[in-house]
Amino acid sequence: MNSLTEKRLIAGPVGAIECAIDSPAAGFEGPRRGMALVCHPNPTQGGTMDNKVVQTLARAFVQLGYRAVRFNFRGIGKSEGAWDAGQGEVDDALAVLAAMRGADETFVLAGFSFGGFITSQVAQRLPEGQVAERLVLVGPATSRFDTAPVPSDTLVIHGEIDDVVPLSSVLDWARPQSLPVVVVPGVGHFFHGQLPLLKSIIVRNWQILQL
Repeated sequence: MNSLTEKRLIAGPVGAIECAIDSPAAGFEGPRRGMALVCHPNPTQGGTMDNKVVQTLARAFVQLGYRAVRFNFRGIGKSEGAWDAGQGEVDDALAVLAAMRGADETFVLAGFSFGGFITSQVAQRLPEGQVAERLVLVGPATSRFDTAPVPSDTLVIHGEIDDVVPLSSVLDWARPQSLPVVVVPGVGHFFHGQLPLLKSIIVRNWQILQL
């Protein structure tokens, strides 16, 4: 993301997993909140931890005082293994969380598109006694993968004219949960030209919660 981004390989279920860690600057004056795990979009369609939406999520969390951890799913970049249709990828995310999270450290789970599906599944498979502070799903791939129900305070953001995951699919998934969805008018799946707005939505939403 920048010259201060730390790259690291950790042990995963089928080999090494490539991670990128971004932390608040040394002079950061706000509260240090914990760790944010950010999951990237579908690897079979070119998704990596360097996706612009994923990096925007990481920047938002760093601005809020979190240490943002991105990683490449198995078979992508320096991560070993091969695509597992969303099953092993959940295991990858759980492995990164376990390796990168400090003892009793607060953590947030976030994901874009396929990564949103993974995030929903990870939240349901956390070890006993572990609960994410909050989930953030951007353009969750509800029409393509079995996205699990999520906690009522989950922040879901979706583009009005998303041509990859139709807004109607996300609303159909959210409706039984009485889960609000932040709809960004005139925006497609990848938030082209609107990444600053996406970041602002996340940051402002967090700040409102602190009031």
